[in-house]
Amino acid sequence: MRNAARGELADAMAPHKSVFPDLFVNMIRAGEASGTLDEVFARLADFLESQDRLRGRILSAMLYPLIVMGVGSVIVGILMVVVVPKITQVFEDLGATLPIYTRLLIFVSRATARYWWAMLGMGALAAWGFRRWRRTAKGRAAWDRFVLRLWHVGELVRMVAVGRFTRSLGTMLRSGVPILRSLDIVKPILGNTVLMRVVEEARDAIREGESIATPLKKSGHFPPVVVHMIAVGERSGQLEQMLEYVASTYEAAVEMRLQRLVTMLEPLMIVAMAAVVAFIIFSILWPILQMNQMIAS
Repeated sequence: MRNAARGELADAMAPHKSVFPDLFVNMIRAGEASGTLDEVFARLADFLESQDRLRGRILSAMLYPLIVMGVGSVIVGILMVVVVPKITQVFEDLGATLPIYTRLLIFVSRATARYWWAMLGMGALAAWGFRRWRRTAKGRAAWDRFVLRLWHVGELVRMVAVGRFTRSLGTMLRSGVPILRSLDIVKPILGNTVLMRVVEEARDAIREGESIATPLKKSGHFPPVVVHMIAVGERSGQLEQMLEYVASTYEAAVEMRLQRLVTMLEPLMIVAMAAVVAFIIFSILWPILQMNQMIAS
């Protein structure tokens, strides 16, 4: 607190990285040096509000599909573990020859009922192995490349990353943080090693006297419109304003893309669940209909 009292608030905050990230500390340090600490705090508040809004939109958009998936999985699990074994036991008692799809249903139902604990254990082990692999440098790079290639999802991830990057960089530059230092601090916010490498190349290019737009354009990972607007901002001396404009545009675009993705996912998930339930019902009813016809004849 003594350091903070002498105006060295950033130095007092720096050791507490779990509470005050590097972005906060460097913005406050720049505000102390320029005598605009009140403006820096206002920008930080706006930045946090915009990030919270974006995070809230993503979570609210994905909540409904997750609920549908969870409820559907529980229903199918109850059918396979409780209902199907009781009905298929009748077929076995009669000694009837069952179709291949009914025998497949019985096999899956018995395996689920008897070895559900093993399936859960294997799922947990696979999740643990995946997380450990993803923590390695090669694993994370491979996974990040895969995510960016996913249909619809990859584009959405890229848009979220571009929005975070431009918002954070514009906020730091407005607060007086040097651009090279800003790029180093903003880089982890992207959350994707492929895009982080592009920012590293942009930082190196600026250090050698080039513009930030050139390496972003060469990478092919940043949309041409974003690169063009950054280039215009550099030439006009209004890079901070242009970055914040791009961030606002992409945050709105992310919300629209999320709504479209959820609108597309809802019928697909319902159709998939309906197909599974229809397979279970058909596999049970068809042998019953066949036995009724045999008895009638």
